[in-house]
Amino acid sequence: MQAARDLMDSGRGFGSLSLREVTRSAGIVPTGFYRHFQGMDELGLALVEEVGETFRETIRQVRHHEFELGGVIDASVRIFLDAVAANRSQFLFLAREQYGGSQPVRQAIAALRERISADLVADLSLMPKQQHLDQAALTVIADLVVKTVFATLPELIDPPAATLPAHATPQAKMIEQLRFIFIGAKHWQGLGQGS
Repeated sequence: MQAARDLMDSGRGFGSLSLREVTRSAGIVPTGFYRHFQGMDELGLALVEEVGETFRETIRQVRHHEFELGGVIDASVRIFLDAVAANRSQFLFLAREQYGGSQPVRQAIAALRERISADLVADLSLMPKQQHLDQAALTVIADLVVKTVFATLPELIDPPAATLPAHATPQAKMIEQLRFIFIGAKHWQGLGQGS
């Protein structure tokens, strides 16, 4: 798996990697690869599972901070950014392959996104500031948060240009987008009820 990540770190997408390249990079023969994986799609699914576990561990750390306005969102984004920096190759794979690559890998990433959203719905339903929201509204909020994070991944992988103003950095944009979501949620009254 590390050999595939190393090849992707050089700028290649997972879908462009061949089994021979991966095995050569890993220092094994193709038959050695087949002892672990049936093919490249199965390797891709293992990579999704790996980044999924990293993502879930990061979310466990973020759960120690309640999603609220102000400093807690900032702290949660910082935890997430630290995880991305510490596991760059995993998140690079996730950022690239969520919209490209093989169908089984895209489907596995979509399923990961849905599991993360479902976990977030459960967390949000326990928060006092979200008690006025029904299950459907919580599902929409969780979906918005998760899609915001996933959509921002490509910008988080590489450091922003030094000339980028502070308010335009990926970190600042993510914080502001999450604040907009939660401010809207705080005031949401439902469709047809003054919204």
